Amino acid sequence: MKKLLILAIVAILIIAPLAGCSATTGNREKINIKLGVNGAEHQVWDYVQKKLAEENIELEIISFSDYVRPNLALAEGEIDANAFQTIAYFDQFKADHNLDLVSIGNTILAPMAIYSEKLKSLDEVKEGDKVALPNDATNGGRGLILLQSAGLITLKEGVGLIPTIKDVVENPKNLELIELAATQIPRSLADVDIAIINNGVAIEADFSPTEDSIFIEDASSEDAKPYINIIAVKSKDKDKEALKRLVEIYQEEATKEVIDEVYKGNVVPAF
Repeated sequence: MKKLLILAIVAILIIAPLAGCSATTGNREKINIKLGVNGAEHQVWDYVQKKLAEENIELEIISFSDYVRPNLALAEGEIDANAFQTIAYFDQFKADHNLDLVSIGNTILAPMAIYSEKLKSLDEVKEGDKVALPNDATNGGRGLILLQSAGLITLKEGVGLIPTIKDVVENPKNLELIELAATQIPRSLADVDIAIINNGVAIEADFSPTEDSIFIEDASSEDAKPYINIIAVKSKDKDKEALKRLVEIYQEEATKEVIDEVYKGNVVPAF
């Protein structure tokens, strides 16, 4: 009888830990992701946050007021990911600061476009037409690349992302390229035949890049690739499942619909 009692106690001691282990694995541990963004508006990320919560992944959205701190905070481990910058900016910032960061997914493109009050398409561009483009290096260079994509000019090979007017090697229609302050271009639209306006300035002037332009950057093109926004993480974290889910949910068709609703076509999904 005593022997049977001892065997019964031993059996209970063996079974109890196994039962406890099963209960623990049955409940997925909550995972927290700290995501750095720029500015206070993050409606699309609010949607992603709700979707991740359904999988017991808590997304904490942290707003920064500049374009320097989010990458430094990521490198220093204060946040787990950030989403605020283009590929071109990211690559340059990494090189300048020697940071071990990597992109794990594309988000949106804020497209630059060509506008006109006189022409309905680029087919109507004539000999000697006037073209307004931004006079700052970044937007001006991007504008020239856009003109090349549109087939209106050819740039010297190897000029990179910031070509200048001096880098134009072919201008078949002898277009007059007029450099203006970016914010002045919408007000000067009546004085030129076509104008290149960057996304933010166009929106402030009540233009819709996708509806009001006669030519727009194609998110799937190689020329537009440097200007696509990304989700960045530390290289050592790029294979973490929770961060992969962050990207996967952002790139779902339902999120595309949220992007269209929030931005009203002013930016386009780039995935």
